[in-house]
Formats: sequence, C-alpha cells, structure tokens
Amino acid sequence: MDPTELRNALINFPAVTEEEPFGPDTIVYKVAGKVYALSTYQSPLAVNLKCDSTRAQELRNRYDAVQPGYHMNKKHWNTVTIDGSLPKSLLLELIEHSYDLVVNGLPKKAQKKVKEMSKNPESEIENWRETFLRDISK
Repeated sequence: MDPTELRNALINFPAVTEEEPFGPDTIVYKVAGKVYALSTYQSPLAVNLKCDSTRAQELRNRYDAVQPGYHMNKKHWNTVTIDGSLPKSLLLELIEHSYDLVVNGLPKKAQKKVKEMSKNPESEIENWRETFLRDISK
C-alpha cells in the first residue's frame, strides 16, 4: 500500500476529517472530532490505529509490523508499519476496526449523526461537521 492508498482508505468513512494539529508532518484523522488514526507519510510508511486491547496484543505477537502505539496509549493503540508484511485486507480491516471503535465510543447523538452520514451523499459531509460542532456546543 502506498501513501495515496493509505490516505484514501483513512478518509473514506462518514464524518472523517483530516487535520494537522502537530504540524504538516503528522496527519490526524478524526471522526466526529475524535482521533481514530494518525500517519506521518514518511519512510517507513506507518499508521497509528486504535484497537481492542486483546486483539492489539495478539497482532503484536503475530506480526513484527505491529507495535505498541508510538506516543499513544500502548494498551489501545498500535503503530502499524506498512512494509508489505501485512496482508492489505488485514490493514484495511484494522483501519475499519479503529474507526468503528471510535464511533461506538461517541455519545449516542453523535453516533446517530455518523450513521445518518453513511446514508447521505458525500456533498453533505462538510455541512455535517458544522452542524455537529454547533449541536455539541449547546
């Protein structure tokens, strides 16, 4: 997987934004304002993904490319080096798993908005973020 494919996989979920809070070298992917992935897009290509703690440990034991999350909670985050040793299907599954964990941890109102986003056309994504931020500030 190359950097463009990784970015496309990370951004291709409802209500996801791409931000640079740590500067242009680290891209943070958020769903409804909550981080679900981080990537530096440098060599070696790597991404931090949230993961169920039991599964995180199993992946670390099985794959050298999966390590405890760099600068993250080591129990719930993995740093996955994209070096070709992991099947692409597994990497895509881990990205979706991270997204789902974060969405499921959102307040019910926010979860509902994200689910509504998956049914609406992409043109409504920008409007959703503005509406969501206005709603949670109330």
